[in-house]
Amino acid sequence: MGYDFERGRLDLSAHPFTTSFHPTDVRVTTRVHEHELQSCLFSCIHEGGHGLYDQGLDQQHFGTPLGDSVSLGIHESQSRLWENCVGRSRPFWRFFYPVLQQTFHDQLRGVDVEQFYAAINRVKPSLIRVEADELTYNLHIMLRFEIEQDLIEGKTQPEDLPAIWNRKMEEYLGIVPSTDAEGVLQDVHWSFGSFGYFPTYTLGNLYSVQFFEQAKLEIPQLEDAIAAGQLMGLRRWLEQKIHRWGRMFTPTHLAERVTGSTINPEPFLKYVERKYGELYQL
Repeated sequence: MGYDFERGRLDLSAHPFTTSFHPTDVRVTTRVHEHELQSCLFSCIHEGGHGLYDQGLDQQHFGTPLGDSVSLGIHESQSRLWENCVGRSRPFWRFFYPVLQQTFHDQLRGVDVEQFYAAINRVKPSLIRVEADELTYNLHIMLRFEIEQDLIEGKTQPEDLPAIWNRKMEEYLGIVPSTDAEGVLQDVHWSFGSFGYFPTYTLGNLYSVQFFEQAKLEIPQLEDAIAAGQLMGLRRWLEQKIHRWGRMFTPTHLAERVTGSTINPEPFLKYVERKYGELYQL
């Protein structure tokens, strides 16, 4: 991906995050579940996308608005682009799956690349947002956003959250957490006051596909390059089109400059319909 370990590091945490002190000091974290490869793998790619944005900011403008990311939605677009558009794509695994098989030989020797690709893109309701697939993920965001609105408007009290959470999980995803750790307490955002943050993940999902589709138009044979393990062309394109500008442009203006359109759900809808229609033979 091009994450520079001379200007950052990778550590473990209970909840993966990225923190930046300067474009020369951008640190990422991940978590490891011993029997669940996807959790660590995709959290590393996700946080790596955040890290690339912060490392790609113009150092000479550090300490000014031009040296800072423009919005959380644009920031999440970078992590979700790398995690989903690249990291869960067939071209990516054409190159990297043999490396993964070599690393986890006993576990993966009997699994071919198409089986693996289908497995990492399986659509199934899940309790934990950060483990959710591309299709059900936004239902997790909708649930949190609706709860936040009611809290801020005084329609809901904090002590009622576990029951409300469980009811909405059953309504939207058809499953109910057995503990609050799997439910209302799973995220760190509310505990440190980040109300209004969760919708930025869905904004990021929409922006990510919009940017990636534009990158495919402007970079000849981008998917062939990814299938050959060559990711730096995409990394440089994102830096030149998005990262280096800091807050020069609003998110709306930036999207228009890069893609010719403001944020638009159509590319995302076409992307998931095409990808999952083929996977599930719909």
